[in-house]
Amino acid sequence: MKIVPGNVGRTVVTRVVLAWAALSLLAGAVVFYVEWGRVNRMVLALATNETKRFTEHIDAIGPEHIEALEQRAKEFIQGDFISLRLYGLDRKKILEALDPGAEDSRRSLPEHVHDLAPGEIDHHHMSWVDGRLLMQVLLPVAGGDGIMRGYFEGVYEVNADTFRDIKAGMTTGLALTLGIVLVTAAVLYSVIATLNRSLVRLSSDLLKSNIELMEVLGSAIALRESDTDAHNYRVTAYAMSMGEALRLPARQLRNLIAGAFLHDSGKIGVSDSILLKPGPLTSAEMETLRRHVSLGVRIITNAGWLLGARDVVEFHHEKFDGTGYLKGLSGKAIPRNARVFAIIDVFDALTSRRPYKEPLPFDEAMAILERGRGTHFDPELLDVFRGIVADLHGQVSACDDAALRRIVRSRVAEHFLLAEEAARG
Repeated sequence: MKIVPGNVGRTVVTRVVLAWAALSLLAGAVVFYVEWGRVNRMVLALATNETKRFTEHIDAIGPEHIEALEQRAKEFIQGDFISLRLYGLDRKKILEALDPGAEDSRRSLPEHVHDLAPGEIDHHHMSWVDGRLLMQVLLPVAGGDGIMRGYFEGVYEVNADTFRDIKAGMTTGLALTLGIVLVTAAVLYSVIATLNRSLVRLSSDLLKSNIELMEVLGSAIALRESDTDAHNYRVTAYAMSMGEALRLPARQLRNLIAGAFLHDSGKIGVSDSILLKPGPLTSAEMETLRRHVSLGVRIITNAGWLLGARDVVEFHHEKFDGTGYLKGLSGKAIPRNARVFAIIDVFDALTSRRPYKEPLPFDEAMAILERGRGTHFDPELLDVFRGIVADLHGQVSACDDAALRRIVRSRVAEHFLLAEEAARG
């Protein structure tokens, strides 16, 4: 059965999209930070150059010069500055001029002259206020002799044309960056998807090979006791239906299926004279036969993928009252998969033809199971089995060996291969 890696493909797409989104946010933030710094420097240069129109000819700042300074200030704020303040060397405000239409914007900006540290003589801060890009600058005012006279603090507003250029530059930079990230993500998706398809194909082939190995090993043992391996496929069909009826977790159900195929794998080490003996076994022969349990455990222990079958292989001959073998476990101390399979194994043995016996009728087999309630079998699990076995036995009995194999293999594929695909998704 071929796996169509739809879930896997969707997972790859989702992860690539998430990675693209994360990288886009990160790259966008970096570009914005870099662009904002560039804009900051550009606007500061514009504001500083504009400030010189007001400060370069000031030779004195003081109360006696206030009238001339106020006139110059009124003319100055007709340009790109929306406000200015002059401070003396003592950092006390001497005058202030404000564009009447910018009162709210100016009021939201703090004074910085008092924030200057000793020896610091300038300060600038760019901000976004009411859709306007403003640069607040605090610069020293020096006379023609180079001696400081005080401080100039003003708010420069970027004009419409410059503002459009700034937005266009930032938008272009962000769009280019996000486009590069998108193209990179698309290329990576193509590479990852190709590698992922190869990985899924290899993984699926490996899993199918493991399943086939499980079937072949189980069938090889079954053929030693009969001229057909149908027993293994029948008990596997019963096991799957029981697991579904019990709503076993997916992994536990897969372990039950593996255990059904491999439950008697240790019989490979039992001689035909015992395995095919038509009459009752002697005590010594029975003891030899019982060793197939420990041998089966040794076999699957050497194959890590089959370890999930161990509960069934090791404990399916335990009995609910503790009289079974090899360890004499009782009740819920017996793993649930083993308790489930104990019912299935006995039922199929009773209703199947063997070299040494004819099959029993369904009702007679069920009566024997019922007599083992609470002694051989878990009563709760027996009730579940009773609820599904009549229809299931009819379906299984109606199939020839080839049809039974096809049905069981298809359902096994659903539980193993498709479950593996879903797990990857």
